[in-house]
Amino acid sequence: MKIRHVTQGVFAPIEDIATATIPPAEGFYWIDAGVDDLEVLQPLFSLHDLAVEDCLSEEEQRPKIEIHEGHYFLVINSIRFDDEEIFLRALNIFLGRHYIITVTKQKINELRTLKPILLEEQVSRPDYFLYHLVDIVVDNYFLVGDRIEARIESLEEDILVHTKKSHLNEIIGLRSEILWLKKVLGPQKELIATLNKKDLKLIDDQLQKYFSDIYENAVKIAETFETYRDLMGNLREAYQSSLANRANEIMRVFTALTTIFMPLTFLTGIYGMNFDYIPLLHLHGGSYVLLTFMLMLGFGMFFIFRKKEWL
Repeated sequence: MKIRHVTQGVFAPIEDIATATIPPAEGFYWIDAGVDDLEVLQPLFSLHDLAVEDCLSEEEQRPKIEIHEGHYFLVINSIRFDDEEIFLRALNIFLGRHYIITVTKQKINELRTLKPILLEEQVSRPDYFLYHLVDIVVDNYFLVGDRIEARIESLEEDILVHTKKSHLNEIIGLRSEILWLKKVLGPQKELIATLNKKDLKLIDDQLQKYFSDIYENAVKIAETFETYRDLMGNLREAYQSSLANRANEIMRVFTALTTIFMPLTFLTGIYGMNFDYIPLLHLHGGSYVLLTFMLMLGFGMFFIFRKKEWL
């Protein structure tokens, strides 16, 4: 657990947690904690039992905001896209008048990238800290969206050039990830709408207007991933169409080869019959004449098929 006194975006480490329970003359306290630290933090800051229970739960929590006496509890999902797989990590936030507590089970990159922004904006209020944090979390969805779009384009090119069975597994896997993410975006969009519209005493009225910009971005993200879902459907159709075209191409080659060998098989069948009188049968070098004729016939048909683009 790390405790910092934040004034004008400048961080000052605090050693004694009890210090953070008293409102400072200027600035606020940011407590970056893990779930194990809640045992200490709950009695000191009177954190609601249900909020603490949500933090400790192993089940996936939907994005939400809960209003309790003296503090708000928010759950926001941070997003990552590593090794072609989407990861969502819950960011639990307790917002008070003079403090903000962030509780995570894994490291959240947004908390690290937030520090220079707080310094640049000279943040001295916990609600402004919350605004910038939510803004970064939502912006990262755009970055992940760009990587997913690039992956879709790359997959489409691979399918058109050389279709593999593994492509279908990639399409199904990525489509499932996108559908799962779409279900999360709905509640997260509602959370940001609440921060934008609802009368919240712990958030400055002027600041609430800025949440409308984040809400617009959240709507754009939801629409973008809706488009990705449709693209994955088109990609699956392209895969099936490519397989069908490939099968037709193979069948066309086999049909052309069968057609070429039909007259050759016919000729070998005639000379395999048990008759005494067959043209060229008793002629010296007749076999060479027949083989030459068969080769000319085969190559002649092959070039005719190539000219007509049947092969």
